[in-house]
Amino acid sequence: MTDDQRASAISYDPEIGDGNADPGEVVWGWVPYEDDETQGKDRPVLVIGQKADVLLCLMLTSKDHDRDEAQEARYGRHWMDVGTGGWDREGRPSEVRLDRLIRMDPADVRREGDALAKEIFDDVIKAAREHLA
Repeated sequence: MTDDQRASAISYDPEIGDGNADPGEVVWGWVPYEDDETQGKDRPVLVIGQKADVLLCLMLTSKDHDRDEAQEARYGRHWMDVGTGGWDREGRPSEVRLDRLIRMDPADVRREGDALAKEIFDDVIKAAREHLA
């Protein structure tokens, strides 16, 4: 992460059910595609912090990237397993993308999902710092 991103409020402070997207929570919101920011889809994101009125997030997927890890890395995409949680109604295991920081307006959050365990959150932050420059 850049010094600017590190200086932001990266923290772990989930309060599920309070109606706010708090650091440590997985919430749902619209995420633009990398190759065309005018298009995107509603997906889960892990809130890792907030800077001013913008949420800093990492996107999640239920797609398993372990099998194509080398190919993903060649394209600069790095993923980490985070397990299951209440953000996925089908209980599927999720992965978080470590190399793409999503900036989201809190008003664009559609719903709260669940909180990531603190230990996993800390591991995600440590790994993301290696990939976000």
